[in-house]
Amino acid sequence: QVQLVESGGGLVQAGDSLRLSCAASGGTFSRYAMGWFRQAPGKEREFVAAISWSGGSTSYAVSVKGRITIARDNAKNTVYLQMNSLKSEDTAVYYCAADSNRPYGGRFVSLYDYWGQGTQVTVSS
Repeated sequence: QVQLVESGGGLVQAGDSLRLSCAASGGTFSRYAMGWFRQAPGKEREFVAAISWSGGSTSYAVSVKGRITIARDNAKNTVYLQMNSLKSEDTAVYYCAADSNRPYGGRFVSLYDYWGQGTQVTVSS
């Protein structure tokens, strides 16, 4: 059992940068693959990025690759999503998720066991 709390969302202008954080408590953080997903109004929740237990393996959605970086600090029980060159299309609620069953984060919502409450990112143009 792990609890996840996202933070760092807000209102920014196109081209700006933002770093989201997800603080985990409970469980053994280093044995959860972690992922970030986002959901815009009227759309399905979509994969953004994932990271393996030790952070050595990452994966990204094609739409964000090159602009977004996922990282984790197991000593702080925290996973981050660094977002650069933000676009209006990045506007969504961003969710942190944990996978207790696999060492590498996948790109499917159904793979993850635990979810945070989400943090709103709004990019104005």
